[in-house]
Amino acid sequence: MAEGGNRGDGGQGGAVSLSLRIPDVPTVVAMNELTLNNGVTLPALGLGVFQSSPEDTRTAVAAALQAGYRHIDTAAAYGNEREVGQAIAASGLDRSEVFVETKVWISDYGYEQTLHGFDKSATKLGLEQIDLLILHQALPSDFEKTLAAYRALEKLLSDGKVRAIGVSNFMVEHLERLLAATDVVPAVNQIEVHPYFAQREVQDFGRQHGILTQAWSPIGGITFYREGEHTSTLQDPVIVAIAQAHAKSPAQVMLRWGLQQGRSVIPKSTKANRIAENIDVFDFELTGEELAAIDALDTGRRGGPEPEAITLGTFGMPIPEA
Repeated sequence: MAEGGNRGDGGQGGAVSLSLRIPDVPTVVAMNELTLNNGVTLPALGLGVFQSSPEDTRTAVAAALQAGYRHIDTAAAYGNEREVGQAIAASGLDRSEVFVETKVWISDYGYEQTLHGFDKSATKLGLEQIDLLILHQALPSDFEKTLAAYRALEKLLSDGKVRAIGVSNFMVEHLERLLAATDVVPAVNQIEVHPYFAQREVQDFGRQHGILTQAWSPIGGITFYREGEHTSTLQDPVIVAIAQAHAKSPAQVMLRWGLQQGRSVIPKSTKANRIAENIDVFDFELTGEELAAIDALDTGRRGGPEPEAITLGTFGMPIPEA
């Protein structure tokens, strides 16, 4: 997964002509980068396209690039890699200006299968090289297949077909097994992180081993589009009060919280105004007390699926060739 919530996104807004020439990125955005453990840099804030339809994906990516985003996160399982590639190609930006990240789904795990999974994603994206390729989930019921998939990522990295490799939704035990059996430390672990579920143990383990935490659902979108015990983070009185103090939105406060704590954040929206709002977070700073107040909201309750529930029988699905 990689979303930050639609916040009521419907079918309105977000449409941007794909023929627009993208202006230069504001300096403050361009400078806000994170360095991965292999020296590759990526913009700290990117656009996620989880559950975006193909058409919405094209217009959302176009709107994001127009607003100054230079980092797009997609996945084979999202079914919208082709539209991400089309929007980037139509933007007029040089390929080197946009950091593209995608994920291999569990159905394509295994050494040869994962190598072919790269080929499928690269073809759909229209790219010869992918900036960051990660495994979408651990597969606890067949971890040997997970390890074989990661070894394929290592091969793609050594061949120069990807610039960095990583994982997503890996817990500490998964990371420990991976590190013990492979050669390249993942550059990124993309996990659910928002004020109501921070996964500090996983973040701390990653920090100790040079693995960047990348937050999907960084504004807690999963807490209000998915049924559960949570209420919306956007209406949390602590977050709302901090937002009012800075004349910012609750979403902007949560993104700033993630950035100031050193995470990569990939909020999802399909509305042009929300997309522009989400990147407008580099002109204010939260105090230590405000960061601590948001930290204290952690409930320890996961919004996404339990890692042990990920099996081929339950979540496996074929990834089309084209």
